[in-house]
Amino acid sequence: MDNPSEDSSDSPQQQQTESSGNDEQRVYFVPYRWWKEAQDSAPSDRKSVILYAVAPVPSYGGPMKLINNIFCPDVAFNLRREEESLSQSQESGEVGVSGRDYALVPGDIWLLALKWHSNSKAAAKNGKIFSATDEDIADVYPLQLRLSVSRETSSLGVRISKKDNSVECFRRACRIFSVDTEPSRIWDLFGQTALFFSNENNKMIKDSQKQSEQDLLLELQVYGLSDSVKNKGKKDEMSMPYLNGSSFLMNGTGSGITSNLTRSTSSSFSGGLCEAGTLGLTGLQNLGNTCFMNSALQCLAHTPKLVDYFLGDYKKEINHDNPLGMHGEIASAFGDLLKKLWAPGATPVAPRIFKSKLAHFAPQFSGFNQHDSQEVLAFLLDGLHEDLNRVKNKPYVEAKDGDDRPDEEIADEYWNYHLARNDSIIVDVCQGQYRSTLVCPVCKKVSITFDPFMYLSLPLPSTSMRSMTLTVIKSGSDIQISAFTITVPKDGKLEDLIRALSTACSLEADETLLVAETYSNRIIRYLEEPADSLSLIRDGDRLVAYRLHKGPEEAPLVMFTHEQIDEHYSCGRLTSNWKPFGIPLAAHCRVLKGSDIRSLYLQLLTPFLVQNGAQADALNFDRCSIEVCTDMEPDNKRVNVFPESIAEENAAEHLDMEFHFYLSDDKATARGPEIVMNEQLQSTDIPGRLNVLVSWSPKMLEKYNTSLFSSLPEVFKSGFFGKRPQESVSLYKCLEAFLKEEPLGPEDMWFCPGCNEHRQATKKLDLWRLPEILVIHLKRFSYSRFMKNKLETYVDFPTHDLDLSSYMAYKDGKSSYRYMLYAISNHYGSMGGGHYTAFVHQGADRWYDFDDSHVSSISPDKIKTSAAYVLFYRRVEEVQR
Repeated sequence: MDNPSEDSSDSPQQQQTESSGNDEQRVYFVPYRWWKEAQDSAPSDRKSVILYAVAPVPSYGGPMKLINNIFCPDVAFNLRREEESLSQSQESGEVGVSGRDYALVPGDIWLLALKWHSNSKAAAKNGKIFSATDEDIADVYPLQLRLSVSRETSSLGVRISKKDNSVECFRRACRIFSVDTEPSRIWDLFGQTALFFSNENNKMIKDSQKQSEQDLLLELQVYGLSDSVKNKGKKDEMSMPYLNGSSFLMNGTGSGITSNLTRSTSSSFSGGLCEAGTLGLTGLQNLGNTCFMNSALQCLAHTPKLVDYFLGDYKKEINHDNPLGMHGEIASAFGDLLKKLWAPGATPVAPRIFKSKLAHFAPQFSGFNQHDSQEVLAFLLDGLHEDLNRVKNKPYVEAKDGDDRPDEEIADEYWNYHLARNDSIIVDVCQGQYRSTLVCPVCKKVSITFDPFMYLSLPLPSTSMRSMTLTVIKSGSDIQISAFTITVPKDGKLEDLIRALSTACSLEADETLLVAETYSNRIIRYLEEPADSLSLIRDGDRLVAYRLHKGPEEAPLVMFTHEQIDEHYSCGRLTSNWKPFGIPLAAHCRVLKGSDIRSLYLQLLTPFLVQNGAQADALNFDRCSIEVCTDMEPDNKRVNVFPESIAEENAAEHLDMEFHFYLSDDKATARGPEIVMNEQLQSTDIPGRLNVLVSWSPKMLEKYNTSLFSSLPEVFKSGFFGKRPQESVSLYKCLEAFLKEEPLGPEDMWFCPGCNEHRQATKKLDLWRLPEILVIHLKRFSYSRFMKNKLETYVDFPTHDLDLSSYMAYKDGKSSYRYMLYAISNHYGSMGGGHYTAFVHQGADRWYDFDDSHVSSISPDKIKTSAAYVLFYRRVEEVQR
C-alpha cells in the first residue's frame, strides 16, 4: 500500500520538498501463512502490528439493494481494528489458520521473505542453492483501492472500483474480499496504516467539505493470490494478468498528504518473451554505447550475496568519510538501481543517475564512447568497497619480513593486515589471496609476498602463434613476385618475421629483406626496427618484402612508384588526375644520371613486357651483349639492364619511351622536379634512398601487363586463404599459463635487496585463498602504443563444476574449491566497437540473455561462445559424507 495522498493547498514547491524526503515504498498484500513461514528471515516489530477484521458495509434492503448493485457494482467493505483479538492471537501464536488471513508488508521485507521461500524450495532439489527467483513465483499485480476514514477512528472504509482496475484484477478482488463467506482478517505487520489515524490526518479529513475529496487512491501489490498459484499447472487466460496491465506509482508524505501520481505501462519483460512476474529479469536501457556498463551491472545485480545485501539495510554501512571512497554516492546509486531491477513487474530501467555518478567519479567513462566492461567492473567493485568500508580509521600497517617462517603464518599475517584496513561486503564475498614469489637471477635472493585480488586476469595461451602472408619481390634480370604464408609468435618481434620469411623464401647469404607496408599502391612505412612488436601489424595490412642484394653502402635503394591518368566525371564534367597503381618496385643501384634511372626501371619491367608481333622482334636483343656495370652484385658482375648506349631515338622508336620520372618524397605523395635523362641527379633529403615517381602514358599501359604486379594479399584474409580455424583452449590451460613462472619484462625490473640493483627476476604466482564469488577475466584485448587487438579464441569453461583444488598452494581443509558459473559478460565484434551482453543463471537449468533492455531465455548449451569475456562463479559447498 503506497503512502496516502490527497490534494492539498500547499504550494508545488513545498509539496516537492516534502515528497523528496521519503523514498517510494510499495506495500504487498500476501497470505499471512506464507509470510509467517519466513518470519525468521523477515521479522516484524510486534509493537507496530495492527489487526483488522473485514466487515461488510451496511446496504439498503429490498428493491434498493438490487438497484444499488446495478449502478454501484464496486466492492466495498470496512476494516475494523481488533485490539483485543490482536493481543490474544499474539499470546496464543495461532494466527492465519483459516486461510483467510492476509498480511501487509513493505517491499524490502517481502523480497527477503520471497528469497527465503525460494532457497527453501531449492534446498529440496539436490541441495543446490538457487537465486531469489524460482519457477513457482506467482504473478504480482496491482490493485487500486479508495480509502476513507470514518468518523470513528477505529475503522477504515475501503472501496474497489472497476474504473480503477482492470477486469481481471477486479474479479480477483471480488474473490479475495468476499465478506459473504468465511470471515477475513488483515494484519498490518509494520504499521503502514497507522498514518490514517493520526490527529493531523483525521482533522484534515473532518475539515473537508466534499465526501469525494476524502477518498485516498492507494495501491496494493497483490502476491500469492492469483489463479496461477491456486490452480497450478492449468493453462488459463489469467496466467499472465499483469503483462498488459497498468501500474499507478505514488510518491507522498504522511504529514503533508501530498501526491505525485504517475501512470506507467508495466510488463515483466521487454518484448514479453518470458513469464510475467519473474523477479530480476529486468533490462537496462542503452543510453548510447552503454552496453558495456549494462553487461557488468547485470552480472553484479545477479550475484547472490550482493543481491541480499543491497536489498537489505545496506545504507547503515556507508562510509561517508572515507577519503578513498566516493562519499557513498556510488554505493547508493548502485543500491537504488539494483532495487529497481528486482522490483516485480518492472519495465526496462534507464540507469541515468548511475551513469552520471559513474562519469563524475570516473571521467574516463563520461560521454558516450564504447568502453571495456571489465574496466568498469573493476572500478565499480573497488568503489563499492571503499564506500562500504567498515573501517573508519585505517591503521598504519608495515609488513614484517618472513624470516624463514612458515608460509601459512606469513599468509595469515598479510591477510589480517589487509582486513585491518579493508572490511566490506566486497572483501567478504569477492576478494581472495595469492602468493607471489620473485627470484633474483644473479644472487638467487627469494622474495615472497601475499597479495589480495578481486578477480583473476587470465591470458589465452592458445593464441601464441599467428599466420601472416607477405609478398616477396626478388629484383634482378628476372624479377619474381611470390606470396609466402609464415607462422610467427603473436607477441613476437619483427626479427621473428624476418627469420621465418628468410627460411620460407630460401634467402641467400648475400641477400637481405626489406619489409614495407603499402596502402593505396604507395609505401606508407618501412618495417626496419628488429625489436618492433608484431602486434603493430594488423590482419588487414598489406606487406611487401623486397629481396635485395647486399650492395655497397654507397649504392642507394631506388624505390619506384607507378602512376597513371585516372579520368572520371565530377559534377557532369570529365576530370582527370594522376593515381598510383601496382606494387612499388625497388633495387639497389648506383645511379648518377637520369638515364641510369630509366635503364634500371626498364630492366625491372622487362618480365611484364607484352611481346607480340613486330614489337617482339624489335625487342629481341641479345641480352648477353647488353650489359652495364652496377652495384647490384657485390663482385661487380655484369647484370642485364637496358644500356645507356642505345640511342635515344632508337629507344623511342622501339620502346615508345613515354615514361616521365620525378623525384618524390618517402611516401610518393608529392611530385618533385622531373628527372632529365642526360643530367646529373639532384641530391635527396633521404640518405641511402631515392624515391622516384613514374608517370605512365596510356600507350605504355598497353605494352606492359600491369596486372602481374597490381595486387597484394592482406596479412590474413579468410576469404583468400580459407576460413581461420577456430582456436580453442580450456579454462584450466588459461589458469596454468597465469600461474607459470616467467621472467619480468624490462619495464618491470625488480629491485633486489641482495644485489641492491634492479634485476629482471622470475615471477611465480600461486593461489592461496579463494573468495566466495570468483570473477575470471579472459584477456581478449591486447593494447600497444599504436593499436588494439582482440583475440577470438574459444575458451571451454566449466559451467557446473570448476574444480580448483589441484591449483591451490595451500588448503585449510575447510573451504570448498569447487565453483558453479552464474553469469557471463560477453563481447561481440572488434576492438573499439562491438557490443556487450550478459548471460545470467536463474535457477535450475534456466539461463537468460540480457541484451540491454531486451531479456530473453537462452538454452544452456548456447552460453559457451568465443564472445565470453568475464566469467562469474560462486562457490559450491562440499557435501559432508
